[in-house]
Amino acid sequence: MKTREQKTAENIEKLSQSLDIKVNKRKETPTFKTKEVVFLLLLTSVIGLAMGGLVTYNVVLKGQKVDDELQEFITNYDYIVNNYYKDVDKTDLIDSAIAGMLSTLDNNSAYVGGSDTDFSIYLEGTYEGTGIQVYNDDNKNIVIYSVFENTPASKAGLKAGDIIVKLNNKETTDMSISDFSDLVKKQDGTFKITYKRDNKEKTVELKVDTVELKSVYSKIIEKDNKKFGYLRTTIFANNTYEQFKKELNNLEKDNIDGLIIDLRGNSGGHLMAAEQIISLFLDSSHPIYQIKSKESQHTYYSTGKETKKYKISILIDESSASASEVVTSALSEQYGATTIGMKSYGKGTVQELQTLTDGEQYKLTTKTWLTSKGKEIDGKGIDPDYEVSLDKAYLEDSTDENDNQLQKAIDVILK
Repeated sequence: MKTREQKTAENIEKLSQSLDIKVNKRKETPTFKTKEVVFLLLLTSVIGLAMGGLVTYNVVLKGQKVDDELQEFITNYDYIVNNYYKDVDKTDLIDSAIAGMLSTLDNNSAYVGGSDTDFSIYLEGTYEGTGIQVYNDDNKNIVIYSVFENTPASKAGLKAGDIIVKLNNKETTDMSISDFSDLVKKQDGTFKITYKRDNKEKTVELKVDTVELKSVYSKIIEKDNKKFGYLRTTIFANNTYEQFKKELNNLEKDNIDGLIIDLRGNSGGHLMAAEQIISLFLDSSHPIYQIKSKESQHTYYSTGKETKKYKISILIDESSASASEVVTSALSEQYGATTIGMKSYGKGTVQELQTLTDGEQYKLTTKTWLTSKGKEIDGKGIDPDYEVSLDKAYLEDSTDENDNQLQKAIDVILK
């Protein structure tokens, strides 16, 4: 059986959709959308960007010449709006047109949806809410999937597996995720949650607070009278660097003899977070990656002040992608870190996230990235120094002893 931590990591992996993202922000647009799947219980919205069809129409109204292809789009847009036998939602029409355009490009350029999706929240790293994830079970109960640490929900004693039966005096049994989220959205400040655990009901009060999503986990592993620091990173969010730096400092205070960075299942995130983490290990004389656009190619260097001395092993697998591969390649080529596991995903492109006036978002591939030595990994991946497939025993009993990839990483440092 997989641990809850593994399941959460897999959920994050699916939500992040293997992105290296540069977020463009301009103005705030309140939105709240949900899906009939596990979701974050959100009570506020995120940032929107004013762009899209308005630019096109401003150009036309000013009398500036546009491409023939664009003029054809405008002509047919007008025809559809004016001649369709029912009223047309112009916003939906434009959103659908943008989604159609993106579908003709590469697989990583795509229509994402609302800016308050779990995907966007995980990348942001924080949100205003209570700190729980919920889902509908087969009996249509609202069940808590996980509870984040140091949040209103965790402080109130809520746990994974608890069944929410009431919100204030409103029964939630047979309620859909969408209806439940709408109900929560209407709450102002503190509200009551009644839940069932072991067939016993209990009511607690929850309040809205800033919830920080944890993306870095650490521990000390001892073997052969040696101490090894272990850092697992599940995504590269806006707050991942600060978490990583704090945990690394704590490990180094314990005088570790080596470090293991676990990027298995980490499908990427913000490129800046990856760059900052790399800079914790390399001084500014080291190149860390290259960015190639239509017009130019530029080499980026570490901003660090020193190069660490201890040995580093990096764990990767088929789901380690984009920002994970940036970190892996830079520390491998410039630091001499050893890689263990399976070949990485192979995502060597960078996406920019754009937000429309209605809060809907899309991601567009704008650049490719190369390793510090100029190697292309897109569609190829990174071959580990030691190819080790994960033993089935670990899936059945997730202990460090059964994690043969982790044990190999320790053995490599011990050499």
